[in-house]
Amino acid sequence: MKSIAALQAVVTATPFDGEPSDAELDAIELEMPVILADVVLLDALIMTIDRAPSELDHQRIRRARRRVLAARRDLANRTATASGAPVSGGAA
Repeated sequence: MKSIAALQAVVTATPFDGEPSDAELDAIELEMPVILADVVLLDALIMTIDRAPSELDHQRIRRARRRVLAARRDLANRTATASGAPVSGGAA
């Protein structure tokens, strides 16, 4: 049976400082338009939870959904372009 003290060096070999790495911060920055678009969509949906949505609410939700789709499309295109993979689709 191994003691806990013998395993401590293996477990704590790389201390965690609680801060995200530069790569993680770059990934968050790259995904920020998608995150913000999701927040706008959630806000639009939350406003209609306790009441019947009006026509203006429907428009707001549709606009927010289109914004989310556009942000995800842009992120996918940026990621594909950065990786060097060919992007399919588009106008013929």
